[in-house]
Amino acid sequence: MSGWQAIVFDLDDTLYPERDYVLSGMRAVAAWAEHELGVPKRRGFAELKRLFESGARGDTFDRWLAAHGLDATDRVEAMVEVYRGHAPQIAPYAGARELLDRLSRHARLGLVTDGYLAVQRRKVAALGLAGCLHAIVYSDALGRDAWKPSCRPFRRVLEELGVAPQQAVYVGDNPRKDFRGPRRLSMATIRVRHGDGLYRDLQPPSIEDMPDYEVGGLAGLDDLMHGKDVEWDHRTRTS
Repeated sequence: MSGWQAIVFDLDDTLYPERDYVLSGMRAVAAWAEHELGVPKRRGFAELKRLFESGARGDTFDRWLAAHGLDATDRVEAMVEVYRGHAPQIAPYAGARELLDRLSRHARLGLVTDGYLAVQRRKVAALGLAGCLHAIVYSDALGRDAWKPSCRPFRRVLEELGVAPQQAVYVGDNPRKDFRGPRRLSMATIRVRHGDGLYRDLQPPSIEDMPDYEVGGLAGLDDLMHGKDVEWDHRTRTS
């Protein structure tokens, strides 16, 4: 582990629970719906939360409006705007700030995060972790085609950190997009499986998407960084 001169993190479901952001946004939408549609916000939030927890993704607002007999025309767009534009009520995972502080004494720390630029910037501001990081790369600032699994945001963060790919490790949670880009650049990769992670049960779609290491939460990551025994499947590397 001592050979890593830089540690690059994902944001959502790696440094904080993404579920909390979703629920924060739904509270904002429920408050909007009370004012604009007359649906009490407590009821609206409970219904939106129930849809989310039942697995609704992508069409949550359409389904909610349909359940109330309301036309989705224009209203979905307004709800999405409220959701994306709200001030997030989120906090880092327990111990995240302390871990970043410890790691920053021995390595340069970076962040690569996907999602709409303004949304991700608000998340970073709400979490208050920017002071622990030496470089932050928002993939959306490089263009939509630079979203993961593109290599481009990883090249950029390595340039800003001033390290070679072989000297860096990337820490993420989603095997569908997180690890292919850094692996193609010869970075090491670590998957963090938080118990409440939205993607904790996803399996890598190919060998190229498999992480080198896997840990159960930030405590496991801390152990790995300190050289304690953590399972590593060497078969995940093809070269």
